[in-house]
Amino acid sequence: MASSEGFLTEEQRETLKIASQSVEAALPSPRLSSSPKSPPSLVSDHQLKVPAGGKAPTGGIAVRHVRRSHSGKFVREPYQLVGSTISDPLDEYKKAVVSIIEEYFSTSDVEVAASDLKDLGSSEYHPYFIKRLVSMAMDRHDKEKEMASVLLSALYADVISPSQIRDGFVMLLESTDDLAVDILDAVDILALFVARAVVDEILPPAFLTRAKKTLPETSKGYQVLQTADKSYLSAPHHAELLERRWGGSTHVTVEEVKKKIAELLREYVENGDTFEACRCIRELGVSFFHHEVVKRALVLAMEIQTAEPLILKLLKEAAEEGLISSSQMVKGFARLAESLDDLALDIPSAKNLFQSIVPKAISEGWLDASFTKSPFEDGEAQKEDIKLRRYKEEVVTIIHEYFLSDDIPELIRSLEDLGLPEYNPVFLKKLITLALDRKNREKEMASVLLSALHIEIFSTEDIVNGFVMLLESAEDTALDILDASNELALFLARAVIDDVLVPLNLEEIASKLPENCSGSETVRMARSLIAARHAGERLLRCWGGGTGWAVEDAKDKIMKLLEEYESGGVVAEACQCIRDLGMPFFNHEVVKKALVMAMEKKNDRMLDLLQECFNEGLITINQMTKGFTRVKDGLEDLALDIPNAKDKFSFYIEYAQKKGWLLSSFTVEALPSAAAS
Repeated sequence: MASSEGFLTEEQRETLKIASQSVEAALPSPRLSSSPKSPPSLVSDHQLKVPAGGKAPTGGIAVRHVRRSHSGKFVREPYQLVGSTISDPLDEYKKAVVSIIEEYFSTSDVEVAASDLKDLGSSEYHPYFIKRLVSMAMDRHDKEKEMASVLLSALYADVISPSQIRDGFVMLLESTDDLAVDILDAVDILALFVARAVVDEILPPAFLTRAKKTLPETSKGYQVLQTADKSYLSAPHHAELLERRWGGSTHVTVEEVKKKIAELLREYVENGDTFEACRCIRELGVSFFHHEVVKRALVLAMEIQTAEPLILKLLKEAAEEGLISSSQMVKGFARLAESLDDLALDIPSAKNLFQSIVPKAISEGWLDASFTKSPFEDGEAQKEDIKLRRYKEEVVTIIHEYFLSDDIPELIRSLEDLGLPEYNPVFLKKLITLALDRKNREKEMASVLLSALHIEIFSTEDIVNGFVMLLESAEDTALDILDASNELALFLARAVIDDVLVPLNLEEIASKLPENCSGSETVRMARSLIAARHAGERLLRCWGGGTGWAVEDAKDKIMKLLEEYESGGVVAEACQCIRDLGMPFFNHEVVKKALVMAMEKKNDRMLDLLQECFNEGLITINQMTKGFTRVKDGLEDLALDIPNAKDKFSFYIEYAQKKGWLLSSFTVEALPSAAAS
């Protein structure tokens, strides 16, 4: 019989061995262990009872029960390891946070709750805390609901990261159907929590749109987001209404605290009484919210520059008294650093003023020097670091949505909405890193997406730099993904086959890497893959012949449908064939091939097809312009076979712009002169 010993750790096996020997020595008769039939290894002969689910015991001793049969003989029973079982860390965490939440609801002490949660550790489980806090509050009075919202604001960034807040709310939305079984108005209550989180700036407004895409439209979680958006966040004066919806029963609402902070700072600037100002700050009783005092004080110092010495004196005094903690001071400065761009619209010198205040605060000892750790030397770098961190959080969500929806145009729109093209290499690194840890379907989707991004919004330089970043960290990646080097080589080689990179780019990537690093070896492997026989076909199918093969297949289908249309086909049928391709990000290929065919066949019917595609919304103006751009880029070569190609193309540009389906920025002047050919 197979032993259950495989479930045990080495330490547990040793415990079992020692315990077994002890029990053998304690048996009533040596004859029980000297039988010829007794095996040398008791562990392999007797079934070891382990708890259901395969969880191994941790402590205790192995006990062999000896009983008398009805005939009076001693009978040995199998060993059982007596002791406690290994507990699931997540289960332990969930139990602990229930106690923290119950105590918080009893005491209203935000600081103790925050401290207890920090002491608990296991920060990776914080989304479960969000879910448990809100779900427990949902089934209680308005007082607890308000307390839960206030606690979330207090924990935000200091204890629980923004991404964990989002993950926690996603978990709540996914479990709304279950919550509604016990809480009849669960949809409405959770919608209030979501809307309140947006008002309190712990969830971005875009959370609602993105979360909707991950939920079935028939789910109650989807209804929650609809209600939050339409019933609460769209209402006039919604912020004030949401702040008071549950009565502000935790003494004062966040909005009221902000007003009181503004008032006490204004009074301080007028009377200069530091002692009185510190007393007012202390009386607010919201030490978890002191970062707001810091931020507002600094803004006031910028608005009224003559008051700067007074403001800095107050902050220094509050820090030295221990009234404002070091972490709250840093958080206040960090929040201001994040909003400097907006602040500069009202106070043009805001950035310079901030950069002059930071070194003063550090030199006087009331702002931790870690605030300016390299690369933050002048305030700008930390703001850049914050921006990059937020970008990474956003693109992880975007990539996960893409893996679920396979919607390339939506992903491109999301990236354009972020408006940070300088981080395109970071996106590439994150995309492939996430795909590496998934199935072939996602790897194929990542390769197809790279082709689309290169055509739409990524430059070759972006792609090269992204792969350099990826290969620089290849050794770390290999710690989590054993076959990372081989798969990265496939991604590189596939990028060359897809015309995202050219072979020379591999040399450029290699030149930016240390000679003997694993990334350099990956580039060499990619070169070998490309040089192999039938490399194109093999690499197009390297992830199992998924959607990537469809790009090559689509080119053939586009050519066939255009040839059929050119020889007398119907416009409606041609449009339907384009629609059936299901690759809207690749419609620029239709435009390019249609224009080239119109030149070759001297058949301007192709323009009618493009006009109809635009009228139906089948091909966007951006895809039209991209197609025209690709023709323009190859016009010199086309002119070798079609002598009047440039004249014809000039006519097509004029026609398309007149009809409104080509961007006016696409100028005829940008073309080489027809006479020159």
